[in-house]
Amino acid sequence: MLGLMQSQQLLISSLIDFAERHHGEAEVISRRVEGDIHRSNYKQVAQRSRQVAHALDRWDLGFGDRVATLAWNGYRHLELYFGVSGSGRVIHTLNPRLHPDQIVWIINHAEDQVLCFDMTFLPIVQAVHSRCPTVKHYVALCDEAKLPTDSGVPGLVSYEAWVGRESTEYDWPEFDENCASSLCYTSGTTGNPKGALYSHRSTVLHAMAGAFPDGLNVSARDAILPVVPMFHVNAWGLPYNAAMIGAKMVFPGPAMDGKSIYELIESEKVNFAAGVPTVWQMLLSHMQANNLRFSTLQRTVIGGSACPPAMITTFSDVYGVEVIHAWGMTEMSPLGTVCTLKNKHLELSSEDKLKVRIKQGRGIFGVDFKIVDGEGQELPWDGKAFGDLLVKGPWVVSDYFKAEGPSPLVDGWFPTGDVATIDADGYMQITDRSKDVIKSGGEWISSIDVENIAMSHPAVAMAACIGIKHPKWDERPVIAVMKKQGVDVSREELLAYYEGRTAKWQIPDDVIFVDAIPLGGTGKMQKSKLREMLSDYRLPNT
Repeated sequence: MLGLMQSQQLLISSLIDFAERHHGEAEVISRRVEGDIHRSNYKQVAQRSRQVAHALDRWDLGFGDRVATLAWNGYRHLELYFGVSGSGRVIHTLNPRLHPDQIVWIINHAEDQVLCFDMTFLPIVQAVHSRCPTVKHYVALCDEAKLPTDSGVPGLVSYEAWVGRESTEYDWPEFDENCASSLCYTSGTTGNPKGALYSHRSTVLHAMAGAFPDGLNVSARDAILPVVPMFHVNAWGLPYNAAMIGAKMVFPGPAMDGKSIYELIESEKVNFAAGVPTVWQMLLSHMQANNLRFSTLQRTVIGGSACPPAMITTFSDVYGVEVIHAWGMTEMSPLGTVCTLKNKHLELSSEDKLKVRIKQGRGIFGVDFKIVDGEGQELPWDGKAFGDLLVKGPWVVSDYFKAEGPSPLVDGWFPTGDVATIDADGYMQITDRSKDVIKSGGEWISSIDVENIAMSHPAVAMAACIGIKHPKWDERPVIAVMKKQGVDVSREELLAYYEGRTAKWQIPDDVIFVDAIPLGGTGKMQKSKLREMLSDYRLPNT
């Protein structure tokens, strides 16, 4: 027997419609690329999102066609979030920190039809457009007066001219909630990047769970500053969370330095912020150097990489700000765990509370996880046993976009590539990574990509890349190199060789010349032994 409830598809368009109807005057504040502060609200964002939908219709984009963005956090990017997905297309957020060759590969693999970009990224677009045959239209996110007369980009139009002539009335289409809504590529595995293709259903459920008290705990009483970039896993879902609950949104644009972030927090009375540890380290350094205090900030969610305990205590003890540790992956939309305390923890000492808070946290409803040994047998939740971390849930990928080969799932579970422990209260803590990717400043660096460049140098016989702890960036890559017999190359020559072949932040910090790289019985490099060999090594200038 079926229930007698109304049936309504869970669509992203319903979020912005709700925000307009119930929280139309709630503010959306943006620091623009031009440097000024732009003030908008959900009513205006909803109207302009519908103009985006009309503009895409005028270009005859088909249902499910991809619209790419190279953009900072701002109101125009937010309008694209809702206008593209709401009209049945797929918004594809591109990471501008990648090397142009990687961006070209991703655009072509996604078969993007439109590319919208902030003027900051015009040099990237100029460098890649001739190699992206599927892109038919280029849109600069600026006023028409700011559009360069000779950009070199074919048919370039300004965003304001593109949407400005369109009607603010639009009937959002109704379709199956399982249809694709957004696309984000991850370089967190070896080989080419892989696309995580989210659905309307997964995005709305993810937004709802993220707003829970034991999730990100956001409401209409909050002023939210997402410093985590909107080109990175939908900015942890906060644009959708905020529309769902009517929170004020404050976008930092390209100004990510400590001074700019602090001034925005204070001027807009931000009480909730989200970002990676490296950004908060710059913020804290600015505040400490200038003897500053927060007047409104109460909570910050820190993810992307492990938050140092010292940062948690500095925020809490010096500035009175609660740090909420979180963990997730691109393949998880991305929220998986959030480290909030249970009732039983409230009476603990500050020292014992910190022991809980430094963990990645416990699962929010919608995500289940387990740890398994090498044979796939589940391990106990005792805080001691560690194993490969597997997850499943309605916003966890079942496969990659245009995937080749078998599904990544193992008996319905997605292998995260992390090694973790889980304690008796369900708190998970990452202890290692089963793959040799390196996480630097919240971004993944593929060790194989770094090795392949070194191996292409004529003087290199073998190369192995590992991550070394760094006080600011969490990890930085170094490359261990075995030179060919009778051939010489210097550290400086090898580092210079990386220039132009990969993004600057993916270039190793050092070259370590070794007589041999340890190999296993099958000829594979044994990086665990290499790490042991280099256990006393310290990065330059740290």
